[in-house]
Amino acid sequence: MDLGLTGKKALITGSTKGLGRAIAETLIAEGASVAICSRTEDDVNAAVDAMSAGASGKVVGSVCDAADPEAVRAWVASSAEALGGIDIYVHNTSGKPARSLDKWQNNMDIDLMSLLHGVEAASEFLTDGGGSLISIGTTATMEHFASGSGSYSAFKAAVTNWTLGQAQVLGAQGVRCNVVSPGPIFVEGGDWNMIKDNMADFYEATAKNHPQNALGEPQDVANAVAFLAGDAAKHINGVNITVDGGFVKRVNY
Repeated sequence: MDLGLTGKKALITGSTKGLGRAIAETLIAEGASVAICSRTEDDVNAAVDAMSAGASGKVVGSVCDAADPEAVRAWVASSAEALGGIDIYVHNTSGKPARSLDKWQNNMDIDLMSLLHGVEAASEFLTDGGGSLISIGTTATMEHFASGSGSYSAFKAAVTNWTLGQAQVLGAQGVRCNVVSPGPIFVEGGDWNMIKDNMADFYEATAKNHPQNALGEPQDVANAVAFLAGDAAKHINGVNITVDGGFVKRVNY
């Protein structure tokens, strides 16, 4: 199937590692040009060099602190100029879960406010001929997990609610707005890697409780994002696609 991504211009936040990196690489493989960002210059440069090899479109990257609204807006503007526009905006940044209330602000800034500022900065490009906004959510917003709701799941719920609400607002301007919510995904060097190394019993219990007896992979999430981003999904707007292999135990009507 041709996903209709050839020649598209995509911005992916938090995209030098993990899910964001897999999403960027998948969009590139489908013929899109991409702009990536992270807080570390060495990571950005290394990722751009690696992803540029064999890419048919442009690959650009910048240092950007997602907690800084002006930095997010500047990254959007410079990326749009470098790529010649924006067709796809993927919001992937997320702060570490806060264990005390005084640190919830960090999750609010990185998870939620960077989405609002980034989309507002990108909207004039996304609406100039149709576009696609995709936010990365989590199944942790759908049921209690581990120690229960915290800053991570609370602000991811806000991200999901706002993004899907924009299906009506930005949707009226030709921008499809969807969410992809991963379940437990194993990323080398990521949170589940840390849990496997330091909380083996919890990791094994999670895997055993999974219908497929294994956690997902970043490519599973990237595939869903790529489908939603392209013209093949032109009539899909306002949905939350769960990518968890059946981990969440609910009936999803």
